[in-house]
Order: sequence, then structure tokens, then C-alpha cells
Amino acid sequence: MYSGCVDQPTPDPTPIEFLQLLADPLRWRLMQELARSDLRVNELTALLDKPQNLVSYHLRELRTAGLVSARRSSADGRDSYYRVDLARCGHLLCATGAELHPGLRLGFQPTGIRPGATGRAPRVLFLCTGNSARSQIAEALVQDLSSHTVDARSAGSHPKVLHPNAVRVMAVRGIDISDRPTKHLRRFVRMRFDRVITLCDRVREVCPEFPRHPVLAHWSIPDPALEGDSDDATYPAFERTAHEIETRIAFLLPQLITPAHPEETSHA
Repeated sequence: MYSGCVDQPTPDPTPIEFLQLLADPLRWRLMQELARSDLRVNELTALLDKPQNLVSYHLRELRTAGLVSARRSSADGRDSYYRVDLARCGHLLCATGAELHPGLRLGFQPTGIRPGATGRAPRVLFLCTGNSARSQIAEALVQDLSSHTVDARSAGSHPKVLHPNAVRVMAVRGIDISDRPTKHLRRFVRMRFDRVITLCDRVREVCPEFPRHPVLAHWSIPDPALEGDSDDATYPAFERTAHEIETRIAFLLPQLITPAHPEETSHA
């Protein structure tokens, strides 16, 4: 059975260790790039213009501290996608400030973020293969967590019927997606989006170009439907998937209401 995850939880570094870890310019660049998109080693070496052995060394240091994790690609099992754990970074930043002085304790609450009013609603498109679970969950969560101030859509390269467990995990969160149709990505290729996010390693390889060059990002999230042979068996995987997407969206929302960083390039 495919598990996807290759890293195990690690103890928190001390505040000094955390600051020393991020003080290295190359590690800081790695964290910045991975905060924008999940990436493979060869993509990181190209972005940083550094040799693979050096990039791999610093990735190993970040993984040892639990700031970065790796997940085997579902498109190419010989490769891995690296991602930064922003929630853990936020926790460690809070702890570091409080260690220096109680007055520097940061009120870090990623799940409570709401975008404010803007002249035009930010538009984001989520893509996966079947549009039957991951991208549907992401679309619904963005709409709910942004109080519908973000225009979120979803589609798939090979649409399938909406998975009942996707409906179940969203119902637990008070969101009804039972009547939502699945859509083919061809429906959106002429539309303008601010961001296009792929949640499936396979669809990333076939992601088309969109008008006006939206910011592209990849979230390497395995298909939860593959982690069991029945709906009941796969439900825990769907719950883990929904939780991961919910966490990522909490960090996505502030980006949707601010201009893209000039170095924020297309990675999908």
C-alpha cells in the first residue's frame, strides 16, 4: 500500500538552533521556494543554481529539524517532492520570540485568517486528476474559510464521480458538497486566474497554460482513494487529506489578497 510520506516527526529544535538553521542563506532560499510550491530536487537546484549534492545536504538539515518533509511522487515513484511545514515554522517562530522576551510572543493563528475586501475577488483554480476529492475539498474550503471573498474553482484532467468520502469529510466541517459536479480542466483554460494550484503529481505534468500567466504552485498530495479497498477503509486517508489541505489553505489566503512577490515564479 502506498503511504506517500517518508519523514517521521522530530523534536523541536531549540530557539538558538532554529535561528542558526535559517541564518544560512542557502537554507533560507530553500525555505522561500518551498513556501511557494512543493518541488523536486532538480527543480530546486535549477532555481538556486547550486549543485545537487549541496542542495541535498541542506535539505537533509532542514528535514532533520522537521521544517521540511519529502513525499514520494505518485507520477514517478523514483522521485520525491519536498514541502515546507509552515505550521511548524510558525510554532517555532512563536517559541523563539517568547524565549527572548514574553512581550515578543507572536499570536500565530493560521486557521483564523480571513481575506479582507478587495476591488476584485481573487480567483484560484485547483486541479487534480479526477476532480472527485482533493481539488473539490480545496475549492470548498477556500470558499468557506474566506467567507466567499475568494472565487475558487476546481477541475480534473480525467473527471470521475465525486467520492462519497470527500462529501463525508466536508460534512464534518459543516460544508455540503454533495451536489457539486465534477469538471474537466478544458472548461477553464480560457479563464483568467490569479493562481493555479495542482494537487496531483500526474496532473502537474499535463497542466495547460492559462491566460495572463497566473502564479502556479504544486501541492504534492496523494490520492486518498488509493489507500484502501473500501470507502470505510479509505476514510482516515480522506480525513488526513482534508486536514492537510485545510492547513495549506490557511497560509494560502493571505497570499491571495496581497500582490505576488516579484520572485514568485511559476513552478507547476
